[in-house]
Amino acid sequence: MNLAAGAAAEDGANAWRHWLGLVTAATDALVVMATVGLVSLVYHLQAYGGVPADQTTLELATMLAAIFVFINAMRGRYQIANYLSTKGQIGSAFTVWNMTMVAFIAILFLTKTVEHYSRAVILASYLVGIPVIALARSGMVRTVSLASKTGRITSERVFLIGREPDVMSFVSRHQPWNIGFAIVDVAFLRSADERRINDPAAALAADLANAVANCRIKRPDSVFIALPWSDQETIDACVDAFMNLPVAIHLTPEKIMDRFETPHIVRTGSLSSLRLTRPALSVAEVALKRAFDIVSASLILILTAPLLLIVAAAIRFDSPGPVLFRQRRYGFNQQAFRIFKFRTMTTTDDGNIIVQATRNDARITRIGRVLRRYNLDELPQLLNVVAGQMSLVGPRPHALAHDQEFERKIALYARRHNVKPGITGWAQVNGLRGETDTDEKMAKRVAFDHWYIDNWSFWLDIAILFRTVLSKKAFMNAG
Repeated sequence: MNLAAGAAAEDGANAWRHWLGLVTAATDALVVMATVGLVSLVYHLQAYGGVPADQTTLELATMLAAIFVFINAMRGRYQIANYLSTKGQIGSAFTVWNMTMVAFIAILFLTKTVEHYSRAVILASYLVGIPVIALARSGMVRTVSLASKTGRITSERVFLIGREPDVMSFVSRHQPWNIGFAIVDVAFLRSADERRINDPAAALAADLANAVANCRIKRPDSVFIALPWSDQETIDACVDAFMNLPVAIHLTPEKIMDRFETPHIVRTGSLSSLRLTRPALSVAEVALKRAFDIVSASLILILTAPLLLIVAAAIRFDSPGPVLFRQRRYGFNQQAFRIFKFRTMTTTDDGNIIVQATRNDARITRIGRVLRRYNLDELPQLLNVVAGQMSLVGPRPHALAHDQEFERKIALYARRHNVKPGITGWAQVNGLRGETDTDEKMAKRVAFDHWYIDNWSFWLDIAILFRTVLSKKAFMNAG
């Protein structure tokens, strides 16, 4: 009875994975159509006091839904693997929704039917669709992910083969059932170094023959070979044995790959290599970020010119010393440059020993306390941005003396120099600014900097800039 129930449950899980793409596509279509319908209804009730024309609304909803589903399908978004993690889902949905609206408007222009649909309804549908589609996609992902973890949906049926320590290490590290894998069977190879085996080659051939026969009966989707990559001879034997079965053959990852989220096979001519990391930003992303920095920094400098003059005059009258404070900092690739700041202290240290400013530091001037409280002392760094030494958003640069000290204490600290330093950053808008009097505080700030580098996007920079101005956390812990 239990075996029959288990077989039925497995059949149900397998059936669901074949239908999941259709279900998720239908869900997307229904969400888009419902959004357009409700927006159109509310708009016409408010503007005209009546119900909209059913035919026009249905046409608009159907076209947007069809384009949205088509683009998702072309991008391969309706595969079960894309619904096992929430990471990147909202960003992907937002991108496709933008592409949908652009394509829809292009169609209206080319077919000369722009006047056929209400521009207000189209715009409102786009704006309302952003959070609605994001929430719907998040809900679908959570549902599918939970179903895969509980065995209700199977993304792939796998057969594992390898020596027992290697197989168990792979299973314990990756827990395949949590990503929708159903392990149909496991075949252990006898170790070649066991003294009781007189003929290791014959023992391996016998093990593989039994494994292949069992695998043929179990009919998995994939075979995973769990062996160290250095054991080339045994891997070749396994591949040759399973090549005669209609299955995908995978080599389980080495432990080094667990450190990286997106290792990638790169083929250049006859050379294939496993790329563990890539530059933080691609050439196109660097160009986009730089163009945005130049335009925005120049515009802000022009708009804030009167404020900069007033601040400069206030500093001059408040205490003796220069208006601008220049200090050596590390920039991209640890190239040193001199950063510009409004002077907020009575000292202008730039040596091998620099004492950090504390909350009630006596060295901070009266006007300096106000400038630091509202981040106004950072405004001259717009000159560094225009000069290409900094970006508007990035890890905050520290004095060379502090950089060298923390590099000795915190692992991968210097990785924060893989992008240009910024006037504001992900750590700062999360309240991590001011004095770093303990290694733990700096380690936490560095962790936020690393997250920013690993998850950079143009929209993340925009969000950080808005939070720098509007969020209370961005003004926390100011010295």
